[in-house]
Amino acid sequence: MITVQRLDLADARVMLDAAKARADKIGVPMCIAITDDAGNLVAFERMDGGKVTSTTIAIDKSYTASGAKRATHEYGEASQPGKPAYGIASAIGGRLMVVGGGLPVMVDGTCVGGIGVSSGTPAQDIEVAQAGLDAFMAAL
Repeated sequence: MITVQRLDLADARVMLDAAKARADKIGVPMCIAITDDAGNLVAFERMDGGKVTSTTIAIDKSYTASGAKRATHEYGEASQPGKPAYGIASAIGGRLMVVGGGLPVMVDGTCVGGIGVSSGTPAQDIEVAQAGLDAFMAAL
């Protein structure tokens, strides 16, 4: 039997609130998704003005980050032609994201979930996701 730690709704709200605050600060309405350790959606919000097409992307970024236990931009670098993960973006029915904006949530070396953000540039998405992650870590 295993004991599993995972994000709950209260944790997700901490991350959502902080991510939304950063998105407001930079003036880019975002889609923000929080998943548990298995990549299951815990919470999602599309801010007013967030791109409709970014809904699925944010969810899949969070899914990738929690399931693979690594940031999506790391897959982006490793998935270029000639690199070791070339072609991985087509894995899992295309759900695996290789664009920045998905971050795993690690607690004591264990992945407990992920946060995925979409609607801005990859750098903006990473910045907003990091703000959510930082708020969660500060609340521990």
